[in-house]
Amino acid sequence: MTTSQQLEIAFSSGRSGTGPATWGQRAIWTAVSRLAPADAPRYNITVATPVDPGVPVPAVLDALGHLLHLHDSLHTRLHRDEDGTLRQTVDPAGRLPVHSRPCGGGRQEADEAGRALHDELAALPFDCAEEWPIRVGLVESEGLVRHLTLVLSHTAVDGTGMRQLVMDLTDLVLGSSPERIRELRPSQQPLEEAEFQTSDRGRRRDSNARQHALRKLRVGPPRLFPLPAGADPDRRFPNAELSSPALLRAVDLVAAGHRASSASVLLAAVATMTSRLSGHPDPVLQVIVNNRFLPGLTHAVSVVAGDSILHLPDAGQDFAALVRRTHASTIAAYRHAYYDKQLLDEDIEKLTTEQVPLADRSCIVNDTRELAPPLRPEDEDAAIPPAGESLAQARARTTLTWPVDFEPRPGLSYALDALQTPDALRLSMTADPAVLPRPDIERFLFGVEELVLTEALALGHA
Repeated sequence: MTTSQQLEIAFSSGRSGTGPATWGQRAIWTAVSRLAPADAPRYNITVATPVDPGVPVPAVLDALGHLLHLHDSLHTRLHRDEDGTLRQTVDPAGRLPVHSRPCGGGRQEADEAGRALHDELAALPFDCAEEWPIRVGLVESEGLVRHLTLVLSHTAVDGTGMRQLVMDLTDLVLGSSPERIRELRPSQQPLEEAEFQTSDRGRRRDSNARQHALRKLRVGPPRLFPLPAGADPDRRFPNAELSSPALLRAVDLVAAGHRASSASVLLAAVATMTSRLSGHPDPVLQVIVNNRFLPGLTHAVSVVAGDSILHLPDAGQDFAALVRRTHASTIAAYRHAYYDKQLLDEDIEKLTTEQVPLADRSCIVNDTRELAPPLRPEDEDAAIPPAGESLAQARARTTLTWPVDFEPRPGLSYALDALQTPDALRLSMTADPAVLPRPDIERFLFGVEELVLTEALALGHA
């Protein structure tokens, strides 16, 4: 491992305070605390990008200092009170370590050093009670930053929050003032969000959203993928990644053809394959929603993502009709995705104790495509598809890989993430092999691609 130079950013005169954790902070903190230590870094939110042309190191450090003043989530710690309540503490001062790695002047060397530094920083868990939830890595050559890495705890930001953070940092590096950024993109701070959530209005919104979720859970199937007796409790959960250039184009073509969102197209395809492989016509999906449409949170650098319950009856029927129905259903689901997950879990536990049948929540979908990923150097040539390439030709470039196996995840049938690169739409699926063995995972992912491409062709696209 190459030794990095340790720099520091002195931070003072920031906002401070202590209060209850937000619903989002508490939900992520609880989820991460249940993971095996080796699996926890998977929840880190990261960005790694070349900086070309280079930017002087002092300018980057100065911009990062302003960034700390803009967003309280970057200098917030989470800890339990004596009664077990999770609380947030915003520190008004401190020092942020910066990992700086020197390299030669060549672009390739800087990119390789940047990727290595990113991988090292991203692989470490956060101690949210003792450290700030941000790590910074710089690759420097002759006084210029040539590669930048940001690694944040998921308790500090979700994917949309990271995008806002990168936008603000870019503007600061280019010379914009913090005051101008506040004017252009006013953002609510986590303590302010927690204040709303504990208000009468916030509690009413929480109650209404949880009641909506419980109504959906009362009508769905109790178990989509029954766990067979004798399943190995130590089985590792494989992760498969389908990279499809054709799906990247087709999903937007189908969305336009049916006046739906591309997210609805993907959800309809996922629901269809869930129905086919489970044998249940009425799947329930737990869908991650970013909730940035709520007042004050559009530009928030924090964790606001919530879960929505999407119930799609007759998912095995006509796919085009399902796309339209899914689009209509997601509106209500997204609207009711802002609530206290801990209280919903308590509601569910109470109903379970009373032997009220509730729907399966073990199938999770997270569409992150709106979060523009960093363009890595090795992706640049792939960013422009061949001119005049047909969907069939693009499909020939589809790949399926098995990057990693994860520790067991109790209560999970599958988790599917949709990601976007310049050249492809990627579906990353982690599943319980006891209910979805590797051949079924392959069938699921290729089936999603097939459904969307077939519908694009039916709409007249080649």
